[in-house]
Amino acid sequence: MTPYRIGAGAGYAGDRIDPAQALAERGQLNALVFECLAERTIALAQLRRLREPDHGYDPLLQDRMRAVLPACVAQGTTVISNMGAAHPLAAGAAVLAVARELALPRLKVAVVTGDDVLAWVRRHDVPLLDSTARASDLGDRLVSANAYLGADALLPALALQPQVLITGRVADPALFLAPLMHHFGWRADDWPQLGQGVLVGHLLECAAQVSGGYIADPGHFDVPGLHALGFPLAEVAPDGTATLTKLAGTGGRIDRLTCTAQLLYEIEDPSRYLQPDVVADFSCVQLQETGPDRVQVRGASGTARPDQLKATLGYRDGFIGEGQISYAGPGAVARGQLALRVLEHRLQVLGWQGLEHRAELIGVNAMHGGQLGDDRTPYEVRVRLALRCTTRAQAERVGQEVEALYLNGPAAGGGVTQSVREVVAAASALVPREAATPAVHLLEL
Repeated sequence: MTPYRIGAGAGYAGDRIDPAQALAERGQLNALVFECLAERTIALAQLRRLREPDHGYDPLLQDRMRAVLPACVAQGTTVISNMGAAHPLAAGAAVLAVARELALPRLKVAVVTGDDVLAWVRRHDVPLLDSTARASDLGDRLVSANAYLGADALLPALALQPQVLITGRVADPALFLAPLMHHFGWRADDWPQLGQGVLVGHLLECAAQVSGGYIADPGHFDVPGLHALGFPLAEVAPDGTATLTKLAGTGGRIDRLTCTAQLLYEIEDPSRYLQPDVVADFSCVQLQETGPDRVQVRGASGTARPDQLKATLGYRDGFIGEGQISYAGPGAVARGQLALRVLEHRLQVLGWQGLEHRAELIGVNAMHGGQLGDDRTPYEVRVRLALRCTTRAQAERVGQEVEALYLNGPAAGGGVTQSVREVVAAASALVPREAATPAVHLLEL
């Protein structure tokens, strides 16, 4: 059986589009996967859906589909993505609208729903992980609860042979595992193969990270062509053994170092990587360079899947107000430090000194505090004040106080910016599998 070729079209919601288009056009892929949901992304999408009932999916969905659909449809490449976020059905409809716009003769879109477990979580008042609180303690601030579905939820959709498969919250590696299970006929209890499939998904899910984007450090880890990184693809054999590579002529590097860095990324225990489909074991993984930008990966295994699913709960957690101002030239650090002292006094005047806040000089102590000493004298610094607030009006006042430094000193401040953003925090919980009710909806052009 020829290897199954599966590519990574995105590693997060705001990722570049042109590398995915290159994969669609030149990758000779069986499947192209866009992984676009982080822990808070779906909660933010739920907030957007509350404001716009017909939205709630990834804002770049249409742009990505315009870039890749013509080539994928022509070459028989299945597009798989969790860009449905908080509203997969609306995302499916948006894909069809793009297909009409592109004058594609036909398109079949399968949409998987059922990850939204908010009602179940509220009804059963689940305890939160790493906390003594329960869901009810979040009250009206709780806006979303989404369970991490597994590959098993996607298999019925793939059986319909859609050109595009849209989901909401699905475990990241499951987006890659599902088409491998479907293509090779792996059973739901083929634990070694499923563990290897999760390994392939984990290595691909962050796209350019495994192509060198996350290790580039001039003079230590040089990455050629960083401005034009090629997104990775995997050539997968029926036993799950895979070779990671990228398109010829694209920037980046794929070698044992980049693959090792991604292999360990966000992994607490390599021998027990809990996923909805399998408890994967990466402890015996072998990485072998078989050519330029070609790494063979093998040796993953797995054991029976967990009884429960992880769910991410999104909740409103106030606002952050921020203001920044720059000082440059001789004495820039001293003037910046004076500005910080002025702002600290202003917080006391407003009665806000007890609120969580950061007051720092970017370029001096914003990243590491005072641990590195004060022996550096930058020519320019940027003052930053950020405050966690309970109301939007309070948060707006933060930036106004920074702007007031224009005329109220220190001397020669400039380039003020102000911002206010609502904070959507994330908590985790475990729910039984029956809390989620996966369903497949078929939309056709």
